[in-house]
Amino acid sequence: MRNETSNSIPPHALQHRISFSQTLARSVLTGAPSPAVTTDDGRLSRKLETLFDRLKVAKMDLSADEEESAQEIHIPADINWEMLDKSKFFFLGAALFSGVSATLYPVVLVKTRQQVAQSQVSGIRTAFSIVKHDGFRALYRGFGTSLMGTIPARALYMAALEVTKSNVGSATVSLGVPDPTAAAIANAVAGLTAAMAAQLVWTPIDVVSQRLMIQGMNSSCSSHCRYKNGIDAFRKIVHRDGPKGLYRGFGISILTYAPSNAVWWASYSVAQRLVWGGIGCYLSKKDDEGNNNSITIRPDSKTVMAVQGVSAAMAGGISALITMPLDTIKTRLQVLDGEEKGRCGPMIGQTVRNLVKEGGWLACYRGLGPRWASMSMSATTMITTYEFVKRLSAKNHESWT
Repeated sequence: MRNETSNSIPPHALQHRISFSQTLARSVLTGAPSPAVTTDDGRLSRKLETLFDRLKVAKMDLSADEEESAQEIHIPADINWEMLDKSKFFFLGAALFSGVSATLYPVVLVKTRQQVAQSQVSGIRTAFSIVKHDGFRALYRGFGTSLMGTIPARALYMAALEVTKSNVGSATVSLGVPDPTAAAIANAVAGLTAAMAAQLVWTPIDVVSQRLMIQGMNSSCSSHCRYKNGIDAFRKIVHRDGPKGLYRGFGISILTYAPSNAVWWASYSVAQRLVWGGIGCYLSKKDDEGNNNSITIRPDSKTVMAVQGVSAAMAGGISALITMPLDTIKTRLQVLDGEEKGRCGPMIGQTVRNLVKEGGWLACYRGLGPRWASMSMSATTMITTYEFVKRLSAKNHESWT
């Protein structure tokens, strides 16, 4: 009797169920709201509602799978301060950055001489003139002093950079800031802080090494600017000007390097995302042509380093162009002695007036070519070396894969 009753469905109820099934199918396909269930059978109503919910979930999963089937680039995760073996990090950093400094030092010396010169001379001509008159070793004049200061300065810079970046990054993310924006903010603040901290060591080293760099030039340096080595230069500067003589140009150095580093690190973060995005678009287009709907790309270490190098060069070039006038003024303040009345050195205003008098406002951009090349090469080698050191120093090497 029970089977007979359940199998006998009135025509109007059957028609209602067919109409409801059609509406249900359209709702699932189009994403429309669930259709109202008004069947006479309560159990059937509950079953249809359950079916509808399951179909919606299945459709969502399918959509997610379709999104994942697009090109996906698996970029290695960043290594933060807590993940580093500190002793290995500082030891490897000192060794590798010393090699980078040795490679780029002749370019820095040529740039410094161009900035101090009273007339415009090309970088290549300046370099050939140095080698012709003083030999190849003259391109490394003051390098020992620079290297001795670079090691502690780099250590201080890297420590301040990583600690600040880790703390600021965590704070910005906790405030609900999107990850890309949080990364750019953290990099900018970290670069600013690291540059300010490192200048405490770098400024005295710059003053001494740059004095040695320009020795032998026919510039406005007084005749007493003769130093046997870095220690002799240090002693004579302190004797003549006091300890503050070692920090000549400290203010302009902060104004030059702090914003420059902030812009550089923020630009580097943005440039890296743009480069990876461009690679993703290219591979996605190539994938569409091949009708392959599902590829997950895991770049090898060489590809990652190449992207980092290109991004660093882009950021370095922009930073060099923006801060060139400040760097020229800073260099002159640090290496030129007073011209009159026994003053310890010219003021910023006098330095700018002398530059404009010598060659107009374009004189502030003397040495732009070598500085552009130096900063681009330095940025590329520095960031690839820096990231390489971080990977080697990670406590768990699988953390960055």
